[in-house]
Amino acid sequence: MSSLDPEDAKLVTLARSARGRTGAPEGAAVRDTDGRTYLAATVSLPSLQLSALQAAVAAAVSSGVEGLEAAAVVSAADGVEEAGLAAVHDLAPSAPVHLAGPDGALRSTV
Repeated sequence: MSSLDPEDAKLVTLARSARGRTGAPEGAAVRDTDGRTYLAATVSLPSLQLSALQAAVAAAVSSGVEGLEAAAVVSAADGVEEAGLAAVHDLAPSAPVHLAGPDGALRSTV
């Protein structure tokens, strides 16, 4: 994670913790424009399916957030899923979304 600034590296750490705590396929964290963070893991219920990034954005929005600075997803997937990316960009079209592997190593930034 050496190419991330400390605040974005913290997002990756939080996303890893959300994933590890629940055993979910993905964990995500977002930072709002006031510096507060929101984290979530994949939600997979018979009646509700959310990616970790969608769930983290939903947590932020339900707390009254109107803008995001950055987001991070920890996953074994090759890319950030489109619906979660769209949710971040609904609030902040230019916010970076970092994808890290399960080991926390940065793989890409969208």
